[in-house]
Amino acid sequence: MPETKPLAGKRILVTRPSGRAEPLLARLESLGAEAISLPVIRIEPFADLSRLDQALARLGTYDWVVFTSAQAVEITWGRLPHSSGPRQLAGRRLAAIGPATARSLEQHGLSPTLVPGEFVAEGLIDALGDVDGQHILLPRAEGARDVLPETLTDRGARVDEIPIYRAVPTQPDGRALEEIRRGIDAVTFTSPSTVRAFGAILAVEGLDPLRLPGNPACACIGPITAAAASAAGYRPAVLAKVYTTDGLVEALCSFFLEG
Repeated sequence: MPETKPLAGKRILVTRPSGRAEPLLARLESLGAEAISLPVIRIEPFADLSRLDQALARLGTYDWVVFTSAQAVEITWGRLPHSSGPRQLAGRRLAAIGPATARSLEQHGLSPTLVPGEFVAEGLIDALGDVDGQHILLPRAEGARDVLPETLTDRGARVDEIPIYRAVPTQPDGRALEEIRRGIDAVTFTSPSTVRAFGAILAVEGLDPLRLPGNPACACIGPITAAAASAAGYRPAVLAKVYTTDGLVEALCSFFLEG
């Protein structure tokens, strides 16, 4: 008898933005799920990136460049001065908050100096260790948590925190909304911004995100996203042990198999 796939027959909603959701969708489908894509945010780089440009022109003054998302890597790479920028960035110590961010660096031929064992700001802070007197460049999302720059500053670092992009709610896909109305088994969140945007989009469509058809389980990629979900009224039932999309899929498999 053929082995039953662990997510066979499960309808799982993915809220990641287009361009970032495809590996998660493919992995869910390979395990038997019906993966439904409803991108609730899009990544919008700032029109004015002059502060980043100025920082990149003096890359040699930084002890660390800290990246907390793959999006920050891509936007920063695109603004490097063509002649010397890539070489100068390669000469800095580079910190990546997790494996997806590290992969983005590696795709540009850059080797991250540091990837923490716990893929959250607190883990990154611990891994950086003694930063007293060091100069740190932190290009990242608008509205990100303050714990990283504030703690590093408290520990004696000089931190140039530069917002370079924002997460913007998208127009919903009507087909995906109809799939939600048919009932789903789980909704996945991979950032606090997806939690907030999902609730706002569904409210406009006359759907209560906390009482959806099928009574879907709330699945979160990590504790920061789970905290945002709890604050919004969800009861996170699935939490990845490893804070990656692969960890999220593994947690979903365990949840439904034990279900």
